[in-house]
Amino acid sequence: MSGEKKPFLLRVNADLLEAYQKWSDDELRSLNGQLDYVLRKALRESGRVSVNKDTNLKKTEKKETKK
Repeated sequence: MSGEKKPFLLRVNADLLEAYQKWSDDELRSLNGQLDYVLRKALRESGRVSVNKDTNLKKTEKKETKK
């Protein structure tokens, strides 16, 4: 993945948006920064990407399990 940021339209319920905004305020981040943080964390925790020391995301290969 490149470090280039691209615009992305996200439609969410008004209550959800309000909750995200409060969370981002509590964390002293912009709403966009908070959503980026949460999405990156979810990708790392799911094993879908790893993060190098420059904080750029890199795709990881999922190991297939034998059945």
